[in-house]
Amino acid sequence: MGVLMKNLYRFLLCFILVLIGGTATAQDKVLKIYHDADYTKHTESAHAMEMGFKTALDEIGNKIQGYKIEFVPKDHRGNAVRSKLHMDQFLEDPQALFILGGLHSPPYIKYKDFINESGILLMVPWAAGGPITRYNKGTNWVFRLSVDDTKAGYRIAEYAQNDLGCKNPHLLLEETPWGQSNKKTMTKALEKNGSPQVTWFGWNTKENTAKIMLRDIVLSGSDCILFVGNAVEGAEFSRAMLSLEEKERLPIISHWGITGGDFHEVISPEMREGLGLHFIQSCFSFVSSPQTELSNSVFARAQKLYPDQIKKAEDIPAPPGFIHAYDLGHITLAALGQIKLTGDVKVDRTALRTALESLNAPVEGLIKTYKAPFSPWTSDHDDAHEALGLDDFCMAQYGPENQVFVKANMKGNP
Repeated sequence: MGVLMKNLYRFLLCFILVLIGGTATAQDKVLKIYHDADYTKHTESAHAMEMGFKTALDEIGNKIQGYKIEFVPKDHRGNAVRSKLHMDQFLEDPQALFILGGLHSPPYIKYKDFINESGILLMVPWAAGGPITRYNKGTNWVFRLSVDDTKAGYRIAEYAQNDLGCKNPHLLLEETPWGQSNKKTMTKALEKNGSPQVTWFGWNTKENTAKIMLRDIVLSGSDCILFVGNAVEGAEFSRAMLSLEEKERLPIISHWGITGGDFHEVISPEMREGLGLHFIQSCFSFVSSPQTELSNSVFARAQKLYPDQIKKAEDIPAPPGFIHAYDLGHITLAALGQIKLTGDVKVDRTALRTALESLNAPVEGLIKTYKAPFSPWTSDHDDAHEALGLDDFCMAQYGPENQVFVKANMKGNP
């Protein structure tokens, strides 16, 4: 009897250990998506991208091939060194499949070599700096579905000259690699009228300094401003512009960086009535574009996921962040559907990167239907990792309830 009890005890112990091992294995089947973004100073854009990507993930129940997909927010606070820390953490994490980028371009420009040499799969739904997806030293690991500054400047300059009748644009640019990349594009776009004048500003420029810069621009004879900066500095320059006499105020044709934070709250609709403010966006809006079966379905799903934040279309914060992240999520899931996940994250990253360059079917998105949005990158084909092109970029304005009204598609190439 004693022997039988011992054998039964051993059997039960082994059975429990098998169950525990099986449970641990199931729990271990996780894929992580790191979101490297500014959740502190540009909260709206960070949350918009998170909401958009999670809405795409929700369509598959946040699971794929038996793996639970876990979204991991990482706040770099607008600091490139913190962004690099997140990259290091990503490389040490055996469950981390790729990084979803954020609003700021400088971290991805500064650490471009590190990203590609380390095999960090980086998916970019906002940061627009031109160099981010251009890498000619080896395998390119960076993919973008967003505005691309090698083209954005053409759309902004074209609108300033053709639609607003601006004869002498003045470039007011953030003094970062992002601003510098825009200077190249905008200068080339305006070269028929000679080289434009340029004024540089730094992060945390305040209203009084902005006012001095604007007075100098007015005195220079410029008749409009092409602005490249984010929400914080955009608000300071807007307040400074409003402090000038009405006859001195110049139209501001802005990059979309101003829409990534609380600009629309700091510069109220009443204040904006005194500004001639226009900004670039991709050519889809939940407010002003014709809605499709897909867009209605996406919006309904987002409402269900975020009932306290999203009650109507105008409630989506920093809408291009949501729209781009959703479309990029849809494309990424299509690419994942073409590969067999192995559990070896380095192998799976490589397979996913290859699949992104060779999607075998169109993917319907909010902005458009994507037919082979990415392809193998070469220096002769430097748009290969750009899902959007110039025809996908439009101009927009804020409405009285902070809606983003996108103007009709503006076809044309540089």
